[in-house]
Amino acid sequence: MSTVATPSGLSDAQYDAAIREALARIEQTVDKWLEDDVVDIDAARTGGMLTLSMPNRSQLIVNAQPPLHELWLAARKGGFHFRLGINGRWMDTKTGEEFFAVLSACATEQAQTPLTF
Repeated sequence: MSTVATPSGLSDAQYDAAIREALARIEQTVDKWLEDDVVDIDAARTGGMLTLSMPNRSQLIVNAQPPLHELWLAARKGGFHFRLGINGRWMDTKTGEEFFAVLSACATEQAQTPLTF
């Protein structure tokens, strides 16, 4: 792992830690929903990619993009790119919206039940 700062201002190690934290937060939330019988979402993780399969068979895909130091979200609404901001939150590179807010909105729409990550 490189410790040299990149144009994003993060070292590769800092980026990797932030990605691991974000993906773990999503997985923990989905696990809690399953335990509490809120919604039946299947979470499958392969490396830096997490696929959330909704009850209606639609999917949300959260994917780490290490070369760009970004976190991507693919949803029915479209594709979104996020960078870690100075506030420690993943922010959309076009709209400035926060990642977990966008993920919650997309999950709510696709699962057809209110969901907040």
